[in-house]
Amino acid sequence: MAIAFDELRILLIEPSDVQRKVITQHLNQAGIQHTRGSSTIAEAKEEILRWQPDIVTSAMYFEDGTAHELIQFINRNDLHDTLHFMLVSSEHRADQLEQFKQAGIIAILPKPFTPEQLQRAITATMDLMEPELLHLELYDIEDLRVLIVDDSLTSRHVLRRVFENLGVEIFVEAENGQQAIDILEEHQFDLIVTDFNMPEMNGRELTQYIRNSSAHAHTPVLMVTARANEPQLANVKQSGVDALTDKPFEPAAIRGLISRLLDQQ
Repeated sequence: MAIAFDELRILLIEPSDVQRKVITQHLNQAGIQHTRGSSTIAEAKEEILRWQPDIVTSAMYFEDGTAHELIQFINRNDLHDTLHFMLVSSEHRADQLEQFKQAGIIAILPKPFTPEQLQRAITATMDLMEPELLHLELYDIEDLRVLIVDDSLTSRHVLRRVFENLGVEIFVEAENGQQAIDILEEHQFDLIVTDFNMPEMNGRELTQYIRNSSAHAHTPVLMVTARANEPQLANVKQSGVDALTDKPFEPAAIRGLISRLLDQQ
């Protein structure tokens, strides 16, 4: 059963009492009534296990640790299927934010954020939580064969969940481009979804291999990367990528890209 918007339970983890009150007011104005607050990593861990929220909205830095430790805690306790993580931070340095993007979080909200930005992030979470079958003209969605290539296990997990919500049932996963090539030598796919930065072989090199392969040259390639807006990716489409989107991504955006890629053939 899909959870209603006003039934969402959100745990707000923020060291500043003033900021917690302000963000709670924003959440209430957005229609979220079930909220609790924590001011430290230790308190948050206890509250996560005790209350089991749907969404954790967290600042980045605390006296007793960082938000990254919370993500690791969530993963260690196998809560990533039911709990979604949203970072709220004034941090803008790409190297500091990349580890969170790679961890499969649902959104990064800047401080200060607008009510519209908050609403959009919550809506994206609802999209991730609620199945919505994708109807394609040229494919039966349950027969669609998808290869997911990403060195982050959590990112692969989030992508797989998005596709499962769309009705996709057939997946193969690879940790890097070279592993993907080994798989492609044995199997055919209808769609390849790849990260950019990976060890051994990155997403651009993998895409170049695909475009030069007679067996896979026309297979659509969707690149999902934490660095989609960096100058070094400005010409990545020249390697043959059909679509490029950023992490964290909105499920609705992925749905639209897949529909465009597969129904344009």
